[in-house]
Amino acid sequence: MTPPQLRCALNRHAAAFLLLLPQPGTLPSPAPPAARDESDVAEVIAKFKQKDPGLAKVFARAYGYAVFPTVGKGGIGLGGARGKGYVYQRGRLVGRSTLTQVTIGFQLGGQAYSEVVFFQNQAAFDNFRLGHLKLDAQASAIALTARASGDLAYRSGVAIVTMAKGGLMYEASVGGQKFSFKPIGK
Repeated sequence: MTPPQLRCALNRHAAAFLLLLPQPGTLPSPAPPAARDESDVAEVIAKFKQKDPGLAKVFARAYGYAVFPTVGKGGIGLGGARGKGYVYQRGRLVGRSTLTQVTIGFQLGGQAYSEVVFFQNQAAFDNFRLGHLKLDAQASAIALTARASGDLAYRSGVAIVTMAKGGLMYEASVGGQKFSFKPIGK
């Protein structure tokens, strides 16, 4: 095949490919990012309650909570984790948060999980909101099981529950996590 013949053949294939692509306006437009994120939060809360129905009482009694639908974690010796979430006070959305974590030590691989941080009282919630909550290496989370709510204990007014996503390993160590808080509308 000569170069002009090759160009002609490629143009025919490209034209056929373009005909297969959807035309503008024929696909529903995706939800805005904030709407998708909030629906992710609702889905995560529903999954937590489905796995352990006792968590419905924990959500109802908590002064507030932060929900991180997806936290990605990875590392080879030096590791890190990051997730974005929404913060609720008395069941009402009041802000957004970012979770970050840096770890060092023996580690290899990656995982994804969901995390909920419960605040027992206003003092713990205010501590989080003001950016003073930093979980040290002694802090730990409860990996979600059918009885997690029965084992849930507040430490300094904070309790944490994690749930693996996509069949990846459970992560119960939360040492070194730091949180930011940004009120909604600012």
